Amino acid sequence: MPNKERSREVMWPRLVESKLLRRPFGSSRFVADLPNIQTLFPLHSFDDQILSERSLSGHRDTLKYKIFVSTWNVGGVTPSDDLCLDDWLDVQNHSYDIYVLGFQEIVPLRAKNVLGPEKSWISNKWNSLIRDTLNKSTANKVSNEGSKLREQEEGSGQDKGASSRGDNSAGEFRCIISKQMVGIMITIWIRSELLQFIHQPSVSCIGCGIMGCLGNKGAVSVRFFVHKTSFCFVCCHLASGGKAADVHLRNTDIIDILTRTSFPRGTSFNLPRKILDHDRVILLGDLNYRISLQEGETKSLVEQKRWSNLLEKDQLRMEFTQGHIFQGWNEGLITFSPTYKYYPNTDMYYGCTPGTKCDKKRAPAWCDRILWYGRGLKQIRYDRCESRLSDHRPVRAAFTAEVDVLRHSSSLGGFLMSDRLDEYLEKYSFEFNNNNEEGNERTSL
Repeated sequence: MPNKERSREVMWPRLVESKLLRRPFGSSRFVADLPNIQTLFPLHSFDDQILSERSLSGHRDTLKYKIFVSTWNVGGVTPSDDLCLDDWLDVQNHSYDIYVLGFQEIVPLRAKNVLGPEKSWISNKWNSLIRDTLNKSTANKVSNEGSKLREQEEGSGQDKGASSRGDNSAGEFRCIISKQMVGIMITIWIRSELLQFIHQPSVSCIGCGIMGCLGNKGAVSVRFFVHKTSFCFVCCHLASGGKAADVHLRNTDIIDILTRTSFPRGTSFNLPRKILDHDRVILLGDLNYRISLQEGETKSLVEQKRWSNLLEKDQLRMEFTQGHIFQGWNEGLITFSPTYKYYPNTDMYYGCTPGTKCDKKRAPAWCDRILWYGRGLKQIRYDRCESRLSDHRPVRAAFTAEVDVLRHSSSLGGFLMSDRLDEYLEKYSFEFNNNNEEGNERTSL
């Protein structure tokens, strides 16, 4: 028997056992463009430095960054090599500093995918498409800005050698975290000039699916610091179903995710460990909450675009209002059509043709949502994209996020602004290693 096949036979029992017993098998590992971000930034001393800086009386400034967040249930459809993501990522119209992209069902939720090893080649393919889209856009912007600058210099007679380098806001994007659990995937992209301010990247995976522990449902959460502010992003896929009892299952999933998710606390035990301990928290995903109306009435109201009437019966809003879940959380105003369920490659909602028998009924619903918690975040957009790839439409949001910067931190600032960053970026090509299925291992949970 080939060694590769023998290895798979050995791995399968370990994978199944770990998943059934809720062991964090491989859950601390993730893929990143940087081969080892800890080599670039000495994270072992970062949490100690936070303590020392809090005791100082230096001036604390606030910066604002723009964050693009999106969730997309792709229905197990593998993207083609030429899939265009320009519209989804809105690269032609707006510019962002951080992209947070969450997926559900990047693989079909069959038993072999739920119990077996992750198909990392699919997540790598999505990341490759994202990289090409983001960096193609930034390259075009740099080229256009350079042309305009040259025209201005020629028109004014300015010495080219004395001209400034211009706005560097169109720098390339790098992936700092990409993590997959069965069909759930989250990938974080940062402008390259912000990499020097990123610290403590970590992941946590919680399975809530079959037997209450498998990863066909659940959440992949990521955390990192930007300057002195901690961010946590939670990508979810909750229990499905249109029955009344299914609402309770979704509520239970959320409680389970918020309770069980944990991150390393650092050597000084002062880093945020739970989701709500972080400064800025955003939750995104296919939350699967439906509209508590009959299918016919729901479709009629959708056709009339009577969103307020439908939102009165939206299960997520109802559970929130009744105080069952998401206390203290926020969601933007919904002004777009329900995102589920469509016939693939069409704009038609799923349903029965009049006069025919239908095995499954799927009334339209806002299954795909983006919520946020706490201060320091301001939502500036909330809409959907019209991609027809799957039976869901992607949902997008944009935020401005406040980030604290301690100006007197000269020791750290001197290190971060040193030439080591440039040397490191030049050394590596930042291409994903498709043969490395586990990615870079970080601090174990």
